Amino acid sequence: MIFSENMVKKSILIWFLIIPLAFLNGALRETFLIPWIGESGAELVSAITLCSLILIISFVFIPRIGKGEKAAKEKKTYWKIGVLWIALTIIFETILVLVMGYSFSEVLKTYDITAGNLWLLVVLFMGAAPWLAAKMRKLI
Repeated sequence: MIFSENMVKKSILIWFLIIPLAFLNGALRETFLIPWIGESGAELVSAITLCSLILIISFVFIPRIGKGEKAAKEKKTYWKIGVLWIALTIIFETILVLVMGYSFSEVLKTYDITAGNLWLLVVLFMGAAPWLAAKMRKLI
């Protein structure tokens, strides 16, 4: 299957649109939601909000990734984009947390669902979002 350099570049550009939304979403959670509805409620609302934003971005921009490319008709292409987004997110978050002076265990805590963190579910949803958007757009 073909997954051209052009498709990879476009996928990364779309991922770069998601990052500021994730930061804004986190800031809104910390500033408004936690004081208003508490930690666990804020986590849930924030996760749903970010997943919705990721799906909207995907829905709008996924058709542009494979324009004119044979691979745009293949389901695997959109799963590969999702895996790329997951990898970029984990790498970015890990580097950011370490640069901010936190330990690697702090990174791992964000993926601990048993502690009420929903970040792992958001990251997994991000991996599925390109495929979902392509399905919704009837590209595949």
